[in-house]
Amino acid sequence: MPLLVNLRHLEAHNAELEGRLPAEELDIETRDEAIGLSQPLDYELEVQKLEEALLVTGRLSVNLDCQCVRCLKAFRHELNLDQWAAHIPLQGDEAVKVVNDCVDLTPFVREDILLEFPQHPLCDPDCRGLPDKTKGKARQTSGNGKPGEGSSAWSVLNKLKL
Repeated sequence: MPLLVNLRHLEAHNAELEGRLPAEELDIETRDEAIGLSQPLDYELEVQKLEEALLVTGRLSVNLDCQCVRCLKAFRHELNLDQWAAHIPLQGDEAVKVVNDCVDLTPFVREDILLEFPQHPLCDPDCRGLPDKTKGKARQTSGNGKPGEGSSAWSVLNKLKL
């Protein structure tokens, strides 16, 4: 069920919304292999009706399923919007669609959650990345048995006669 607020209820007093919204209802396509959303969204919101708009304030929280872009380790990233606010116009060019005296807040929540996704999720700010596989291995040799010669770009430049 989407996150709906009834405009008739707002005429008497502000509405307080609290609960969980399943990840499927958010309908977020991350299009990023490093970030997934399978956990529900927790919300605590207060909705006020202004003259020709709604003012929604409150807290949004969701856990993202992430994969570190350096070491490929899976981890959870807690995304918190503690002082979230949205101004939703009821009239004019950018007016929200009203269906049966109800306004769906889900698109506004979805947009702000997507804007807060981490650009490059890291399991730890000091993550060193994947372990270096070349440590402890023998050096490659060129065809003449000398290590490292011929494999370096500098060795080609050293042969130039200027």
